[in-house]
Amino acid sequence: MGRLPFIIVACIFIIAFDIYCYKAIVSVFKNWKPRTKKVFGILYWSYSILLIVGVFAGIYLNLFLTLRAIILVAFFLTVACKFAMLPFLVFDDLRRLFIKIFRKKPTAEDQPISQAEPISRSEFLVKAGLVAAAVPLTSLSWGIISGAYDYQVRKVNLILPNLPKAFDGITMAQISDIHSGSFYNKTAVKGGVEMLMGEKPDFVFFTGDLVNNLTNEVKDYQDIFAKVKAPLGVYSSLGNHDYGDYYFGKISSPEKVKNLKDMVDVHKIMGYELLMNEHRRLKVDGEEIGILGIENWGMGRFPKYGKMELAVQNTDDLPVKLLLSHDPSHWRGEVLQKYPQIDAMFSGHTHGMQFGVRLKEYQWSPVQYIYKEWAGLYQEQKQQLYVNVGYGFLGYPGRVGILPEITVFTLKRA
Repeated sequence: MGRLPFIIVACIFIIAFDIYCYKAIVSVFKNWKPRTKKVFGILYWSYSILLIVGVFAGIYLNLFLTLRAIILVAFFLTVACKFAMLPFLVFDDLRRLFIKIFRKKPTAEDQPISQAEPISRSEFLVKAGLVAAAVPLTSLSWGIISGAYDYQVRKVNLILPNLPKAFDGITMAQISDIHSGSFYNKTAVKGGVEMLMGEKPDFVFFTGDLVNNLTNEVKDYQDIFAKVKAPLGVYSSLGNHDYGDYYFGKISSPEKVKNLKDMVDVHKIMGYELLMNEHRRLKVDGEEIGILGIENWGMGRFPKYGKMELAVQNTDDLPVKLLLSHDPSHWRGEVLQKYPQIDAMFSGHTHGMQFGVRLKEYQWSPVQYIYKEWAGLYQEQKQQLYVNVGYGFLGYPGRVGILPEITVFTLKRA
């Protein structure tokens, strides 16, 4: 299904869903005056129609980034709240259908539950649904207000048995999944970069997804991310969103080729050493380790552009090899099986689904049912993987529990 037909079908579904919710709400407020009911109807449908028009405008028109963000926030919260109501409304309809079929007096279900509580079961369920809708509205709104830019510095000791003595105690920082096309607060984004630079890392990894769809999304933020500097360099890789696949499709075209070229150029402008199936030698006091980076290598619907066989060429003499690979599924899908010489891999991609719980000794997110490795440090045999939950956000413009991350590693010998 093409992009436009899919959007049209989604809009039809949303309108039908709106009619269903509207009728349920009006049915329980029978005491409203005709004028009140009329005003509510005008406000309800004006908001719904404007929201749908806004979604189309955000997709097809060159709206200001802030306006697009406002539309996205309103749409996401509205849908989340209505879905929270849905189980109560469906249950009430099924209950009334059951009564209509199996009872001789279907009007009994409209009677109050008791004389002490003069409210019908239908009214009770619909109002309970309205209360339930307030839960995601409150938590998701707080995630937007407080969580989207609440950058957290996580410090990790990375034990590498073969680490040369010259590298013992050196620090390396990682950020991932910037998704600059989603940002709407330049001051907050700049503050996160200042936090990163305040850690004074010796070198930095950026593990992909600079944008959502198109390279030009980063134009308002590239000066900010160009401030990410380190004495031993900033090294980067591409993520699945950086190729333009979700905008141009997977078939090559002149526009898609140019978009990717622009992406490579932006990394150069920002001073990032972009590794596309290649490696660099990092030297300190005459000793070396390897930094390898490959293009996106994903499972299922995610593209496999990465070529590890090219990245590992001429690296046999390096005692430690650190790999930048955006998608953590690459670790179990190929690295563990075929490349035991990789000491540690650094990924992003999962975002921790931007929702969950992350404490010192416990973490949970729905994304763990999709990715076995989704946040933090993992080890199998002598190989390690670190998954950064991301600097930015995608889709939902906020975070609840899984906050944006800046990781600072201290490299240590065993």
